[in-house]
Amino acid sequence: MMFNSVVRSRPLRTLLAQWHRQTVDSTCKRNMCNKPQEGATEAKAATPAPSTSHLGFKVPGYRPSDFDKKMLLWSGRFKTREQIPEIVSFEMLDAARNRMRVKVAYGMMAATVVACIAMVILGKQGAKNHDSLTARNMEKKARWREEAQREREDAAAAAAANAALATEKAQ
Repeated sequence: MMFNSVVRSRPLRTLLAQWHRQTVDSTCKRNMCNKPQEGATEAKAATPAPSTSHLGFKVPGYRPSDFDKKMLLWSGRFKTREQIPEIVSFEMLDAARNRMRVKVAYGMMAATVVACIAMVILGKQGAKNHDSLTARNMEKKARWREEAQREREDAAAAAAANAALATEKAQ
C-alpha cells in the first residue's frame, strides 16, 4: 500500500519523466554524427539554390472577401468600400465580425420583444371577441365536413348521371 502511494506520487513521476527524457535525448545525441557527409554535400551542390523571391517577408493578414468587406463597412470600421485596404489584419476582421454578431443579437432580442408584445395584444383582442383556438378549430373541421359531404353528393350525382346515360344507350 505504501509502495503504491510513493510510486504514484506526483514528484516521483516528474522525476522519472525527466530522467527518461534525459536518457532518450542523450541516446539520440549519441546516434547523430557531427561530421559532414561528403555524398550529401555533393548532392546539395548539384541542385540549384531556391529562389529567394518567395522567401520574402509576408505581411500577416487576410485578404477580405466581399462579405468581409460588407461586414467591415456595417460594423463602422470604414466609411466607404474604397477605404478598405487590400490586406486586413485578423484582429480587425475578427473585431468587425464580433461587432456584427452583437448587433445581430441585439436585433434579434428587439424582434423577440416586439413579437411577444404583439402576441399579448392579439391575445387580449381575441379574448374580448370571445375568439379562441378551439372555436377556430371547430369551425374549420365543420367546414371540412361540409366540403366532404358536398363532394360525396357530387360524386353520387355524377355516378347516377353516368348510370342514366348507360341505360339510355342500352335502350
